Amino acid sequence: MDRVWTAFLLASAAGLATGIGSLIAFFFDRTNKRFLAFALGFSGGVMLYISFMELLAEARQTMNELYGMKGALAAVAAFFGGIALALLIDRLVPESGNPHEVRPVEEMDHPHHKDALFRSGLFFALAIAVHNFPEGMAVFMTSFTAPESGIFTALAIAIHNIPEGITVSVPIYHATGSRRQAFFWSFLSGLAEPLGALCAYLILMPFLNKPLLMLLNAGVAGIMVFITFDELLPLAQEYGEHHLSIYGLIGGMLLMALILL
Repeated sequence: MDRVWTAFLLASAAGLATGIGSLIAFFFDRTNKRFLAFALGFSGGVMLYISFMELLAEARQTMNELYGMKGALAAVAAFFGGIALALLIDRLVPESGNPHEVRPVEEMDHPHHKDALFRSGLFFALAIAVHNFPEGMAVFMTSFTAPESGIFTALAIAIHNIPEGITVSVPIYHATGSRRQAFFWSFLSGLAEPLGALCAYLILMPFLNKPLLMLLNAGVAGIMVFITFDELLPLAQEYGEHHLSIYGLIGGMLLMALILL
């Protein structure tokens, strides 16, 4: 149970990092694009390394030992199944409300229509909540099976949730003039991650055995790979710092390689 609580707390902390984005939006007039580009690339590097070198690799090896080639193929199928799940969720959200279509703080400083801004902020909050749900499951399962990797997965997810918090809070703040209300909706969107973790615990844990655990790990790896290529890297490049995002990506992979030796 200690490991369950740790995994749940890590998933909660990662999701509620959207509140940090709100605070940045309220207290800084301009977005530090260089920092965000590097940080988002770094998050992607962490998740890619954990996905390929830890979760998927262990799943393939263990399933091969248990069931031979059929087991290894099942692990690969679970990996691409995770990608398909993340892709399906992404397609359910219209392009205009996709969380990786964010804008820097300064581009939202001059609102013209408050009602439209408020609706936009709420829509972003809903879209981010939908995306955060499988991320919460991913952090929970990674933290439960490999606590050390789970800590860094949670950190990577938390970093990528910061600009999402900006996206939700700035339009609502300009529409209502209330920092409290803007922070509330941004914070609320992050609650989908602990909800995802709770569902993982209630639905999956009662049936958990070694083969299922390995398949879940492979699926989680697929989810994180999709998040990296569909959200983190495109968002980092939207900030106009392509090379910094790549340096961050390499830095994230290098750090995990050293830590997980």
